[in-house]
Amino acid sequence: MEKISLTTTAHNCFFTSTLPKTSSFSSSLFASNQLLGLPLSSSSSSSSASTNPRLRLVSRNAASCRTVKCSVSEAAEPLTERRQLKRRGDVRNIAIVAHVDHGKTTLVDAMLKQTKVFRDNQFVQERIMDSNDLERERGITILSKNTSVSYHDTKINIIDTPGHSDFGGEVERILNMVEGILLVVDSVEGPMPQTRFVLKKALEFGHSVVVVVNKIDRPSARPDFVVNSTFELFIELNATDEQCDFQVIYASGIKGQAGLSPENLAEDLGPLFESIIRCIPGPRIDKDGALQMLVTNIEYDEHKGRIAIGRLQAGVLEKGMDVKVCTSEDSCRYGRVSELYVYDKFSRVPAESVEAGDICAVCGISDIQIGETIACKVSGKPLPSIKVEEPTVKMAFSINTSPFVGREGKYVTSRNLRDRLYRELERNLAMKVEDGETADTFIVSGRGTLHITILIENMRREGYEFMVGPPKVINKKVNDKLLEPYEIATVEVPEEHMGAVVELLGKRRGQMFDMEGVGSEGTTLLKYKIPTRGLLGLRNAILTASRGTAILNTIFDSYGPWAGDMSTRDQGSLVAFEDGTSSSYAIASSQERGQVFIGPGVDVYKGQIVGIHQRPGDLSLNVCKKKAATNIRSNKEQTVILDTPLDYSLDDCIEYIQEDELVEVTPQSIRMCKNPKLQKKTR
Repeated sequence: MEKISLTTTAHNCFFTSTLPKTSSFSSSLFASNQLLGLPLSSSSSSSSASTNPRLRLVSRNAASCRTVKCSVSEAAEPLTERRQLKRRGDVRNIAIVAHVDHGKTTLVDAMLKQTKVFRDNQFVQERIMDSNDLERERGITILSKNTSVSYHDTKINIIDTPGHSDFGGEVERILNMVEGILLVVDSVEGPMPQTRFVLKKALEFGHSVVVVVNKIDRPSARPDFVVNSTFELFIELNATDEQCDFQVIYASGIKGQAGLSPENLAEDLGPLFESIIRCIPGPRIDKDGALQMLVTNIEYDEHKGRIAIGRLQAGVLEKGMDVKVCTSEDSCRYGRVSELYVYDKFSRVPAESVEAGDICAVCGISDIQIGETIACKVSGKPLPSIKVEEPTVKMAFSINTSPFVGREGKYVTSRNLRDRLYRELERNLAMKVEDGETADTFIVSGRGTLHITILIENMRREGYEFMVGPPKVINKKVNDKLLEPYEIATVEVPEEHMGAVVELLGKRRGQMFDMEGVGSEGTTLLKYKIPTRGLLGLRNAILTASRGTAILNTIFDSYGPWAGDMSTRDQGSLVAFEDGTSSSYAIASSQERGQVFIGPGVDVYKGQIVGIHQRPGDLSLNVCKKKAATNIRSNKEQTVILDTPLDYSLDDCIEYIQEDELVEVTPQSIRMCKNPKLQKKTR
């Protein structure tokens, strides 16, 4: 009996078996599927499997558990370029990308601990990569950060990225520095809006992808569904056949375990590290070529000045070297590298020279900007600059004009405000700043309200005092038609609150296009296409409608036709009509008119918003009125019971205000007031 060798491909993995040669190919296919543990009843099934991506996917899932060898699929390139460029085998540059709260930073923690970055007896706080105060308070990643680990003589440069769509500019920027990504997906939620965004960008760059199904230890985990959904997402985003052959790793970041099947996890993250080394290629470099390095990030040090971070594309960079800094072919200037650092474990380590393919930090060029190229002084040429998507929301910043100006802030003038806003542009590529209609007004545009709110919070902590107007969407006109930005909103809500949430989104011109059950907790996932205008102020309203149980996620989709007028707030404001100090006597009568923001003994000024009116339209009232002291004695002392005042954060205030209102931001206080320039007639 003659023998033939049959090779079956799944997840970039090859299995070879020796089978009897028969007249029918379907019988050998049947035998190979038995080898992989896949049922296949007839030849008709085999023909449908080749055309149906769902069936194709089932075979991929089963095969992923038995990975033997991982091949790196490379795109076809001209032979001349292939001869010049070589791959470094001792370095891997990866970015960890995912939707918010899918466990990126926790996974990086486990990778750092298991590669002995820290001593065994060293105290290490959770989410060590979230080093910013704001990141720790909010529990989110805002800025992308670099670190590196060593695994079996291979240096792995890891970049932790933000998960919120508002900080998508950070992700777009760092994808220039890496050759592959770890796409982390929650084992229950599956691919979410930001997963789609970051994966789309990575596929456009042609990067290799390793899919990590994280939180596999959750009780309602559904790994098969998640891998199927991820594969469908690859197909939707027009991934190549090589990119669709992704490796799947199942992991629990908090336990520090990973494996090739959900039921059989190793004691550590070894399978994950092995997959990174096998499935993500080393950097393709031109070692003997002219120096080229694209600056993708900037940090600032009080002693060293501006520090440029990027990956060396070609040549060798040495400490003390004279270089050329290029923005385009025509505009170049010269500088010198005073200090040179590489990332080793959790810190920057001085280096005398850096070879192409590694990520390094350069000091000494005081005016370096993101997107510029550090090149050879003699024959250097610039690399293509970084492009990020346009902002969709804008807000007006102006100097503080309230009677309390200068009480708490250190920087209060328009010159201070202007310098700080334009300095933000040097690092924040997705943000834009323009001068407003007056000399003391500036228009700041960003990816979303959270993107701009983080800037406001940082400025407030630095001692700035200013006012901001309500967020507005940035519209476009194409062929005399008004277009506005639309976003994809996904809402996870328990079934008992679904009716209230659907009604709320319908009022804001949202169109539902998908609804499905999630996990075993009785939660429903709603997907809407909704104008960005409808999302302004939606987060608090949706939490109220669902009693705090709904989770809202959004991502920019596209520009579409103007959806028409919509009302985002049904209630008016309670406005103080004189300066003074609030009293419990006055607040007791004021709280019958609505909910108040202040307690007794608080300084207020005329025009300040002190509460929410229970009806439409604003109501002016006196919160400083004191009880008249007369000679008439009452038989009984009246006890005043005051409601707990509403405690609104900066995000809540920005969501609350409307066209004729402003938020006053100072280092210690956040107040809301009516805009004196747009003062409407109050009741």
